[in-house]
Amino acid sequence: MKSKKTENDPRRYSRLVVDGVKQTPSRAMLRAVGFEDADFGKPQIGVASTWANVTPCNMHIGSLAQAAIEGVDAAGGKGVLFNTITVSDGISMGSPGMRYSLVSREVIADSIETVVGAQGFDGFVAIGGCDKNIPGCAMAIARLNRPAVFVYGGTIRPGAQRRDIVAVFEAVGAFAAGKISESELRDVERTAIPGPGSCGGMYTANTMASAIEALGLSLPNSSAQEAVSDSKREDCRRAGEAVVRLVEQGIRPRDILTRKAFENAITVVIALGGSTNAVLHLLAIAHEAGVKLKLDDFTRIGRRVPVLADLKPSGRYLMSELIAIGGIQPLMRMLLDAGLLHGDCLTVTGRTLAENLAQVGTYIAGQDIVRPLSNPLKKDSHLVVLYGNVAPEGAVAKITGKEGLAFEGRARVFDGEERATQAILDGVVRPGDVVVIRYEGPKGGPGMREMLSPTGAIMGRGLGDKVALITDGRFSGGSHGFVVGHISPEAAVGGPIALLRNGDPIVIDAVRREIHTTVSASELRRRRAAWKPRKPYATSGVLAKYARLVGSASEGAVTSRGE
Repeated sequence: MKSKKTENDPRRYSRLVVDGVKQTPSRAMLRAVGFEDADFGKPQIGVASTWANVTPCNMHIGSLAQAAIEGVDAAGGKGVLFNTITVSDGISMGSPGMRYSLVSREVIADSIETVVGAQGFDGFVAIGGCDKNIPGCAMAIARLNRPAVFVYGGTIRPGAQRRDIVAVFEAVGAFAAGKISESELRDVERTAIPGPGSCGGMYTANTMASAIEALGLSLPNSSAQEAVSDSKREDCRRAGEAVVRLVEQGIRPRDILTRKAFENAITVVIALGGSTNAVLHLLAIAHEAGVKLKLDDFTRIGRRVPVLADLKPSGRYLMSELIAIGGIQPLMRMLLDAGLLHGDCLTVTGRTLAENLAQVGTYIAGQDIVRPLSNPLKKDSHLVVLYGNVAPEGAVAKITGKEGLAFEGRARVFDGEERATQAILDGVVRPGDVVVIRYEGPKGGPGMREMLSPTGAIMGRGLGDKVALITDGRFSGGSHGFVVGHISPEAAVGGPIALLRNGDPIVIDAVRREIHTTVSASELRRRRAAWKPRKPYATSGVLAKYARLVGSASEGAVTSRGE
């Protein structure tokens, strides 16, 4: 049994690595990387950097990590920098490489756990800047339960004519439809991404950064700073200082990651009109924290929380424009004052959410980016969990109301994203179709690819309000239109989506929260008897390993199950 002194020791972990005669070899090794005598008596704080030059989202994080180290050292700790991987959703989108995207979330969480555990860090800062390394960092924080702060790498500045990456995907569809010329398409390509930072709308990166701030794992306003800014560098420095304080105070992530905290995160995601990926990732983070969160919690909370922020992809504004009016802190204060947030939740500041928000003011007069509660964009959540004979374990739709609240059409079935995208670009998909993309789930993909290429092609061809798209894969935060993803069980395990055929009637009703086909139960049973599993995409390597381990999207698509 551990003594109280051991439990409260700020060097609870590092002393096992560097104290005493027995650990002389460890100290010898650490001297070579810059440790001096005094450093061995300080709390050791790891800084997990997701720097990489493979994507603009993370290309600047190396310098941010150095700022975090400066903060750690200034507060009396000893900062130690280490790296983990990242991959780019925007670059791999629409290609076989996208199969590795969700896989990378698990690799990132595992690698941070591995380094922090092996090195005996007393706490750590994790800096993430893209769709999967943000939740991957948060999962590691929850799993390790050592004092930690997450820092968001920040959003990108707008491109020419307020363009962003989604503008490029939709331009591809517009070119296929003959609406723009090849030179116009090239101009969009050359001007949409002006430099470092995460994709500029309320897509997955900005959604998850906001959710993690609402959880209490980031310092206030960390989610609402541009990647290239003095405020972001200062955020990193203060995060380094904050972790040292958390170590000294004995505040650990699971003191913060309560059920109420997850309800706060869901509330903020809904108010911002955030990505469907937030459902998948919050379920996964909750799993690592030992909090029982379910799909139906999103429905329960969504009934009373409105959509307030008019942000892309379905809205008009970019994250940088929300930053200019104060970020998400005034929104959170509005929600708190309305009784929609739990103000008693602890945060990494060492104070409660209500205490953090006490001095936060309202948005500037005349802005129309964030609506008042009395005039919402939508009176309840845009994240709609659907059930029915197509998705017995659930599916997640993003229904803002602009697409309508119901769709009924005939299935046009594709086994895989590439075939569907080409059919859309070739004009095969017609108004009234329900595009079905299957065998793209966590196991079947494997990796649950995002469908930004087909949804971008649909919008570019002007079919956004004329067709629906359903899939056992998922969607980029930049996807919009009448789309339903995360259909569970997935096709690869014999879910009903595997039984659909061209021409089958499909009904999607966001009000009744249903997705079903009117094909008879007896016919579906006959098809099931004839169904055979497909040959796996990969039989070795990380994709095969992932496919063996991963669970259902309805439970967060986690690989660390049964614990």
